[in-house]
Amino acid sequence: METTIAQDPVKQFSVFIENRVGRLHELTAMLAKHNVHIVAMTTLDTTDCAIDRMIVDDPDRARELMAANNFFFTECDVLAVEFTDESKLQEIFKALYEAEMNIHYVYSFICRPRARSAIALNVEDTDLAAQSLSNRGFKVLTQRDISR
Repeated sequence: METTIAQDPVKQFSVFIENRVGRLHELTAMLAKHNVHIVAMTTLDTTDCAIDRMIVDDPDRARELMAANNFFFTECDVLAVEFTDESKLQEIFKALYEAEMNIHYVYSFICRPRARSAIALNVEDTDLAAQSLSNRGFKVLTQRDISR
C-alpha cells in the first residue's frame, strides 16, 4: 500500500484567484469544457485573492490548462481517505492522533463511487499517516483511484 501511494499520490492544486466576480466560474468552466472533473474543493477568502484548493481527476491536463490560461497555482500531494460514513471521522482522527500527526487542514470530496465518503488531508507526514490509517483498515486513495 505504501509503495502505491508514494508512486501515485493524490495531487492538490491551490489556485490563486483574484477577488472579482466570475473568476471562479471561469476556472471551473474551463476545466469542465476540457472534461477535467473537480472531485474535491474548498475555497478560502483572503484580502487580495481567494485560494481555491482542489483535487481533479486529471491533474496533468488541469496543470496545462491553468498555466495556459493565466491561473496561478501551486501543487502538492495530499492524503485522501475513503470511509463508509461520518461516524468513521472520529476513528480517522484518532489514528492520526495516536501517530502524533499534525493535521494542517481537511476538506471533503464532492462525491465518491458506491456512496462512499472521502476527505482530503494535508498532514505533516503523508507516508506515516497513510500507514497508520491503512493499519486501521481505512482505504487510502491514490490518484488512479480518483481518476475517471
